[in-house]
Amino acid sequence: MDLKQKDVAELLTVSLDTIDRWVREGSIPTYQWEGENRFNRQEIENWIVKRFSQEKENFPFGENRDVIISPWQQFGLYRAIHRGDVLENLSGGTKERVIEETIESLKNKLHFDAEVVTSLFLERESLMPTALCHGVAIPHTREFLLDGLFDAVCVVFLEEPLEWGALDHEKVHTLFFVFACDDKRHLNLLAKIAHFCSEEENLQFLRSRPSKGTLLEEIKQFEASVRRVALSC
Repeated sequence: MDLKQKDVAELLTVSLDTIDRWVREGSIPTYQWEGENRFNRQEIENWIVKRFSQEKENFPFGENRDVIISPWQQFGLYRAIHRGDVLENLSGGTKERVIEETIESLKNKLHFDAEVVTSLFLERESLMPTALCHGVAIPHTREFLLDGLFDAVCVVFLEEPLEWGALDHEKVHTLFFVFACDDKRHLNLLAKIAHFCSEEENLQFLRSRPSKGTLLEEIKQFEASVRRVALSC
């Protein structure tokens, strides 16, 4: 899937000027097509995870500028967690077991084949671990999309921190399982989660293992804080 520059700016909640700067610096994967910058969807997905993992203190998403955000993106993470779930004190013991138990707990609510989805999530982890730094991971797969119009995110608080292949070698305490309805929503959810987890106070908040209601209120305030110019269509 190819993305135009305005698509990437919208999905990552940054200005077009920022995308221009990243392209000039060579810090974001891009290529030229008929004189325009284009971006590969899978490369941008991997870039979101890697950039957070390597440069948390300088993570650029959500900069203090007006950006264009489609209506479906406004409070998109809030709605996705509301539709999904929050699992507290999950004690899987291994990465594989945590993924299996989480997918199993969601199969009836999200109406999917747990065995198939579990295999896709595990395959994604085998290609590149989805751990960010500082104890957070965002398990996801680009090979599965939910039917319908509503995305879902399941937040899992582990009973004991677990090795997840993070570059900083820190064990994971919180996981955001992402299930999106289309490719653009998938990328936007990854970016929003990475942005939220780039702030130390939010990481401390996650370590407290908040209830679903408390987490939703915090996410709602976080999304409301992003300055935006909403599209009318």
